Amino acid sequence: MSSKDQTVVIIGGGPGGYEAAAQSRVHGARTILIEEQGPGGSAVLTDVIPSKTLIASSVWMDNVRRAAELNIVEEGSSYTADVLGIFDRVGRMAGTQSAEITHRLSESGVELIRGRGSILPETADNGRRIVTVGERRFEADAVIVSTGARPRKLPKAMPDGKRILTWKQIYSLKTVPTHLIVVGSGVTGAEFASAFNSVGVKVTLVSSREHVLPNDDPDAARLIEEVFAKNGVNICANSRAEAARVVDDGVVVTLSDGRELEGSHVLMAVGAIPNTDQMGLEEAGVELDERGFVKIDRVSRTTANRIYAAGDCTGVFLLASVASAQGRIAIAHALGDAVEPLNLDQVSSNIFTNPEIAAVGVTQKQVDSGEVDCVSVTLPIARNARARMRGIDEGFVKLFARRRTRTIAGAVICLQYAGEFIFPLTLAVKNRLTVDQFANTFTIYPSISGTITEAARSLHKMVELP
Repeated sequence: MSSKDQTVVIIGGGPGGYEAAAQSRVHGARTILIEEQGPGGSAVLTDVIPSKTLIASSVWMDNVRRAAELNIVEEGSSYTADVLGIFDRVGRMAGTQSAEITHRLSESGVELIRGRGSILPETADNGRRIVTVGERRFEADAVIVSTGARPRKLPKAMPDGKRILTWKQIYSLKTVPTHLIVVGSGVTGAEFASAFNSVGVKVTLVSSREHVLPNDDPDAARLIEEVFAKNGVNICANSRAEAARVVDDGVVVTLSDGRELEGSHVLMAVGAIPNTDQMGLEEAGVELDERGFVKIDRVSRTTANRIYAAGDCTGVFLLASVASAQGRIAIAHALGDAVEPLNLDQVSSNIFTNPEIAAVGVTQKQVDSGEVDCVSVTLPIARNARARMRGIDEGFVKLFARRRTRTIAGAVICLQYAGEFIFPLTLAVKNRLTVDQFANTFTIYPSISGTITEAARSLHKMVELP
């Protein structure tokens, strides 16, 4: 059957959904995208775009504070962060991005339907899957579930949108927090702690583990802790929040050891729950794991015929870039195009603290455990001439190389705008470049990227000749 004779129904309009929809139209299939909030989904409207817009403003405030080191001297009024103005810009940015996605999809011929989609357990006589939106009914040759995830809530700290907040609610505040307690020291908690601290809000970070970012590179996590401490973030380590309650014009967070923390607001960043309930997935034969995430293979297939899944609802690297890749892979497989299965070893990620933490490939934990046979080198960014010119002295570049093959196996960059510098190393990991191939590639002098090739040159004598 030609792609032009097929119908693809996509439930969820986040990165996995709208990328799948765009790719489906490239193949000429009739494409129906069902979304409750609007194209872009939570990623654009309440999550990724909003948080990174806030972070962009916070980084500029950090740069302003560094200005004196570069002999940029204030005359007259000083700069302060208009937090409510930032929140307003967040809303405008999210709305603009969603409108642009809507326009592109509509222009390409995607049928956009506002609502919540469900899958019926039975199939049509022709074997097609049946998807419903209210009273409407569609038959699909392929269904892609891309419904995302929502903030996890603690029973004794239920968000009210005023004092006890999720990351979706914080931008709707009408008053600026004077003391924000952030519960959770994973990626989301660390990013918000960094951002609000930089715009002048007092921050206390509650971590259930000994260190922040416990699942990420330990050297980078230690550096972030040092930066937090230097900037006045109070970290409550080995502390688990059990409850939060509103008192007068503030909140009280109760820890498991009985201690109480007082603040003006509390942000709950304690994980995510997949949006996979009450849409007929299990009845249709889609297997979920114990947490409710959809089980898929490397080409985005679920356990049910003709049903694929992409994005945060799968629990596979909760990154917008991965969601987009999963959506494109699902379309390629469903419509008979060439497919390159998802390879998580080649996925780059970024944590938008300041400094950022970008990583790709093997990890320090894998090397330390002996799972992979690699050598590594770490170079501080403070020795880089361009970094010194810009007043940057916090950060490092770490490279891993396989001992026998001399290929670059992974990297960690901890640096302001690290997410922009990880791309060449992602190319190196994907294409199995050797340290010598990478080291002998020209970089600009002076440049931050020069430290990356310098690290590769440092590995030259550390790996065995073939």
